[in-house]
Amino acid sequence: ILQHTHLDRTFLRPCFLSLQTRPVSTPAAISRHGRRLYPIMAVEHYTLDFKLCAPADHSATVRGLQSIFQEQEMTETVHDTEGHGYLATFIGKNGRFAILRVHSHGLVTFDLQCCEGDDITQVDNLLNALEKKLKALLHGNVQRVKRLPALQRGAEVDRYWPTADGRLVEYDIDEVVYDKDSAYQNIKILHSQQFGNILILNGDVNLAESDLPYTQAIMGSGRECYAGKEVLILGGGDGGILCEAVKLKPKMITMVLVEDCVPVLKKFVEEGRTFDYVINDLTAVPISTAPEEALCNGINNLNILSIYTSFTESTWEFLRLILDLSIKVLRSSGKYFTQGNCVNLTEALGEYEELLGKLSCKVDFSKEVVCVPSYLELYPSQCLNVCLNILTQLGVLHYLEEVKPLPLQAQPTGM
Repeated sequence: ILQHTHLDRTFLRPCFLSLQTRPVSTPAAISRHGRRLYPIMAVEHYTLDFKLCAPADHSATVRGLQSIFQEQEMTETVHDTEGHGYLATFIGKNGRFAILRVHSHGLVTFDLQCCEGDDITQVDNLLNALEKKLKALLHGNVQRVKRLPALQRGAEVDRYWPTADGRLVEYDIDEVVYDKDSAYQNIKILHSQQFGNILILNGDVNLAESDLPYTQAIMGSGRECYAGKEVLILGGGDGGILCEAVKLKPKMITMVLVEDCVPVLKKFVEEGRTFDYVINDLTAVPISTAPEEALCNGINNLNILSIYTSFTESTWEFLRLILDLSIKVLRSSGKYFTQGNCVNLTEALGEYEELLGKLSCKVDFSKEVVCVPSYLELYPSQCLNVCLNILTQLGVLHYLEEVKPLPLQAQPTGM
């Protein structure tokens, strides 16, 4: 437990690890952006797609492209598709590898793989020539042409991190500041040109230096008076909430490490200790609505550790336990703040709202949606009493929940 501990706002530096891991291991002499990384031989994967109005003549299309591959000195190998269009692979002397597929349902796809550092002019010339030739060959039959930037595979700096609902996002990450396995999870701090340092736990984007709106929203967006109040923070190992909370001059801040939340909360309940505010920064709402699946995916998707639950409990049951214990340590006028999850996970978010109706006491709750720049997804949309606060057109809306007990006289008999 940390009480009234102050951290600098630049929390995404190795100093935050003392709040998250045991034993503490802080690397010495790390520069602002960590060690400078040098390019390695990654593979770059280019794609070119033609969506057609009607299926194309395979033979005529392939014949028309052969001269381009011959100029590139690429050897063709045709594969039997058993009547499902045309498929050929091409290998060049410089190590380039390509796949041409003419699908029988009206789609032509071309994939090109080459090593990082390959002559980009030659690669562009090849793709430009193919695109121009295919447009001529398929004249009048082209519905859409799509050419994507290269997907970089095997690079030293991993730039691809999926959203909660499984969409691929490429960040402008240029350096690895920190990468280490703690006793509980993998911890990465990656530097983004737009968002500053980004904290990633077990492959999940948690928070960036640009994401002050998240911290402010999970504390009530400036509407709460923390002066002279007692605050309990669950998790929050990045230090963002702690940093902002101390500025508001509370009487006491008690911060509980992630792995200690359940036993410490139970101890507080036994002692009758209560707080004006409980801020739960442990984990997002589970992606899966199936308890068994949520438990199996817990470590990867939620950054919650197996120590939270027994093998007979689900992630949802764990969340309910945390909610119940948190409500029990709230004063009658207290408030409980937590986060939600991606707006597209409507089923899971609905499940969470149902969970709020199954607590040990009746609660009233409200929700707020704010922009969290580095998340690059909305958090959420289908909720009652939602307030939108769009801070940037390219930002993200993030869902926070505020739960407070009803006055004692309003609670059902027997609660």
